[in-house]
Amino acid sequence: MGVDYEIDLRAIRSGFDGETCWVHARAGAIPGAGKGGAAAVVVTMQKLLLSGSDVFYAIHDMRTDDLGETWEGPTPHEALSRWEEDEGVEAAVCDFTPKWHAATKTLLGTGHTARYLGDEHPIPNRPRETAYSTYDAATRSWSPPRFLDLPRQKRFFNAGAGCTQRVDLEDGTVLLPFYFRPDPEEAMSRSAVARCEFDGRRLHYLEQGTELAAPDPRGMGEPSLARFGGRFFLTLRNDVRGYVTSGDDGTHFGEPIPWRFDDGSELGSYNTQQHWLTHSDALFLVYTRRGADNDHVFRHRAPLFVGEVDPERLCVIRESERIAVPERGARLGNFGVCEVSEDESWIVAAEWMQPAGCERYGSDNTVWAARILWERPNRDVAI
Repeated sequence: MGVDYEIDLRAIRSGFDGETCWVHARAGAIPGAGKGGAAAVVVTMQKLLLSGSDVFYAIHDMRTDDLGETWEGPTPHEALSRWEEDEGVEAAVCDFTPKWHAATKTLLGTGHTARYLGDEHPIPNRPRETAYSTYDAATRSWSPPRFLDLPRQKRFFNAGAGCTQRVDLEDGTVLLPFYFRPDPEEAMSRSAVARCEFDGRRLHYLEQGTELAAPDPRGMGEPSLARFGGRFFLTLRNDVRGYVTSGDDGTHFGEPIPWRFDDGSELGSYNTQQHWLTHSDALFLVYTRRGADNDHVFRHRAPLFVGEVDPERLCVIRESERIAVPERGARLGNFGVCEVSEDESWIVAAEWMQPAGCERYGSDNTVWAARILWERPNRDVAI
């Protein structure tokens, strides 16, 4: 392995009311804002209505200033609550991911919008925007959402950056993966990476690169980007299997290939996210998959695995695979990865309590933080 590590698994919170559950738990770190010069870590999350499908409410957060020893929250944020539109429609920001933007010293969260009539399923054929918000560390509050100024084209009528993982360059350029439906009447998505400017308040679209598609159902969605060894790597969700590709500049990529182990067998991750865990000396993938005595878990979305990636062959080294967050019946596929310091990175995931009955395996909507404690410093952390 390129670098070894320990996993320190901790429960941030737990408790299940049987009607709603916390989902989309992801962390962002603010360097030097915690006790003794440590990073402060802010975990965003929102409630899901269990009787519906993807029915989300206001974004809350929890914060620790002592690397997870104590926590404040969940704290609601009115600025990131639902808002009313015409004809009884309500809109919400969801699938949110916070990340430190080093060039402007700003915690920037990105996601997208969903629209509802009451507490019904998200309304089809309504616009979807890439939404973003910034965190004020002094007031511990989030700004009202703003929306990425994508070109006013029919193909971007339904476009969002929900559940994606971005890369920020040293000059402040934001490389933001997003996905969209070229035909709003069809369910087939394409993915691309947008090159954006960010001044600490506003995110401005400049251009996009390769459009990535697949013939499999629903196409390519929820792309996540990483930079390692002078190259960029993109992992993509698909209903049938996960895909991976790489490129030189962060926006242009080769033809995606299915994720495999180094022995040639398919990884078995499908219809959910994969995200990157990066270190200056090694590249890792965090994922779920079939074949882990987990047929009782919805879409095999637990446990969460970590495996080292061979960046030349674009495959996961099977013998490196470890469990970061164990399986307790609930799915863990909506998660996030955060660089906290040179010494540690965190994988944060909430037990998503659907379908009904998953709690009989022990889950109780715990929000987990798997602290990845590196054996040697990660020199690529942006402060």
